[in-house]
Amino acid sequence: MKVGVVGNPRYGDLKAVLEHLAISAPDRGITLYSEPRLQQFWNRDVPSFEGVGLDALLTFGGDGTLLRGARLLGARETPILGVNLGRVGFLTTATRASLGPALDALVAGRYEIEKRQALRAAIRDPEGETRATQMAVNDVAVHKGGVARVIRVNVFIQGENVGPYSADGIIVATPTGSTAYSLSAGGPIVVPGVEAMVVTPIAAHTLAVRALVVPATYRIVIEPMAGWADDLLVSFDGQTGTTLAPGESVDVCRADHRVCLIRLGGEGFFERMRQKLHWGDLSGREIKD
Repeated sequence: MKVGVVGNPRYGDLKAVLEHLAISAPDRGITLYSEPRLQQFWNRDVPSFEGVGLDALLTFGGDGTLLRGARLLGARETPILGVNLGRVGFLTTATRASLGPALDALVAGRYEIEKRQALRAAIRDPEGETRATQMAVNDVAVHKGGVARVIRVNVFIQGENVGPYSADGIIVATPTGSTAYSLSAGGPIVVPGVEAMVVTPIAAHTLAVRALVVPATYRIVIEPMAGWADDLLVSFDGQTGTTLAPGESVDVCRADHRVCLIRLGGEGFFERMRQKLHWGDLSGREIKD
């Protein structure tokens, strides 16, 4: 079984985790392949997974590491098993303590796959030509670079102008991303499996602008208004980004492929919400008769 490994070097115990993985993998019939930047963390030669047909991908870190691993896979629908080394880990399914049983379940095929919607964003020049494209699992956001300042953009959904937005930014999120940046900006939670996208303003400067939920088949175009295109950035999952020049626009649609997340055990989405997001937690409130 060919398994790729992606990790976040900022976790101090990553080297020890990878050493444990390298020792235990061969007995399970697992051949490991590493992302290039982890080479210094192995005490042995682990080849790169670039160009390798992987059976699964292991990510060690938090949700951000899992998102980066998904983007490294590109359009390949390789199952991803996220191992949480941090605190929340809403998208991950295992921990360092449960790594052994998780590997056993992976090899034996004792897991479920959640196929998550992804986004494809194209940056188009004034002539409509595509300058750059990028995939995102959580969200695509348009915002100011440097000091936070208001932006003004027109948002087109299926070719119809929704109207001008005056806000600190605009987020287009998947159901997966609805529990991330979009949620922090006041957007709704969309249960995975719902085919939708969420358009959420960041700190809207008018009460008349709220988050919109639209079908996943729709196309969303964000165009800066004249005179408001300076210092604009487009970020993908909050990890990579590009500048947006005057006259350019951001064209967002559903990606052609899915991101396949491995789930172990019977833990459901709402149980994860209660555990990770403390949904409905009233423990800090006094109960009166």
